[in-house]
Amino acid sequence: MQPKIFSSPGKALLAGGYLVLDPAYEAFVVALSARMHAAVTTLKELTLGEQTRITVKSPQFGLGEWTYVIEGKDSPKLDLSEVSGRKNPFVKSTILTVLSYLKPTTNYEIVITIFSDSEYHSQSGSTPRTSRNGKRTFFYHREPINDVPKTGLGSSAGLVTSLTAAILYCYIGDGFLTSQHQLDTLHNLAQVAHCLAQGKVGSGFDVGSAVYGSIVYRRFKPALINDLVALEPSRFSAGLKALINETNWNIEHQRCCLVPGIHILMGDVAGGSETPKLVTKVQKWRHDNPDRALAVWTELNDSNMGLVSSLTRLEKFALDNKQEYAKLLKYLDTHSATDIASCTTRAIQPLRDVVDKIRRIRKLLKIMTVESGAEIEPDEQTTLLNNCEALNGCLGGVVPGAGGYDAICLLVSENSIERIIESTASVPGFKHVHWLRLLEQRHGLIEEQAEDFDGLF
Repeated sequence: MQPKIFSSPGKALLAGGYLVLDPAYEAFVVALSARMHAAVTTLKELTLGEQTRITVKSPQFGLGEWTYVIEGKDSPKLDLSEVSGRKNPFVKSTILTVLSYLKPTTNYEIVITIFSDSEYHSQSGSTPRTSRNGKRTFFYHREPINDVPKTGLGSSAGLVTSLTAAILYCYIGDGFLTSQHQLDTLHNLAQVAHCLAQGKVGSGFDVGSAVYGSIVYRRFKPALINDLVALEPSRFSAGLKALINETNWNIEHQRCCLVPGIHILMGDVAGGSETPKLVTKVQKWRHDNPDRALAVWTELNDSNMGLVSSLTRLEKFALDNKQEYAKLLKYLDTHSATDIASCTTRAIQPLRDVVDKIRRIRKLLKIMTVESGAEIEPDEQTTLLNNCEALNGCLGGVVPGAGGYDAICLLVSENSIERIIESTASVPGFKHVHWLRLLEQRHGLIEEQAEDFDGLF
């Protein structure tokens, strides 16, 4: 069969760290060009009496194959038997969730191959392979996937989302992504599967971005999935159907994209952070200092949404005043965030608004760092980001997501990217920064062209 391939983007939480955990607040999530791909390569209907068998392959990593046989299909509880003996909670939870929802009556032999773009993992010691038409290159490792360091772009959310799409295709066929309702159904299934795999209910912004692209996101209430998980196993399928088909999740996923000519530039700092520990410290600070925390979070939310508003106004300015906007970008190419913040010229006010909002966000995150003890923007990252503000073409940056030592995220002019990468290569303060060549993705889940993967299966 001709492979059917779906892909989902990675993400960077540009604004809304920690607040995204609370349904009262919003976050700005940027989808990135690093994608997780799920390719259906075998879909064969079986004869009566044969059990559905689903194999998921990840040939880029050692021991990257997991096979499941579907048992108990006709009972209230669906069982998966792991034939390979190796465990992958994200693959298993996705298969379990989608089939518990569909309760299919037809048995299939299904093989799905997963590909991950190079930016998701360290490429040390890997070997590249390129498709016949040269449009896709993936890196292959000898080590199992759990032994290859990740860069924190949301590989598990991308895997679950693209795999959910691939399995739905096997049972529903083409056209299941043609309506908003269908896309929302897929999103909700992927959220359930991701939470089951993690053993906890996260905020879901990573799955939201994997499905919808760059968005302003407001999360669902955790009780929706917690109540499902608390059901007796025999009631899971019915509870899942009610949750997907009859429940209003009240999620916000408003499309919000970066401005033409301005790109995101991610720097992998490779320092390592334990997000659960950071979150625990912030939650304790919030519990112990409710009034203070509310004041800080209210102001931080205003600043986050202020950044979104500034980018929205800048986008409108770009559309309505193309020549003046071109001059703004040219100015940005030769000036830094520090220059822009100190310039009072009215013509650059749209840029100054963005710089001011980024600085305000950083100031409030630093307050949270000091008062909670969680290293959201630790001193080393503060120094690095301050140095970035002195680079021509840079509007500023933040430590994305929950913060820590993993990465930095800058907003820069398109024309300055190569210059920034080259100029910082020999600067001591940037020696631990590995710049990731990523672009923003307006779209989330998409179908890929099969010929671009020819020669890789």
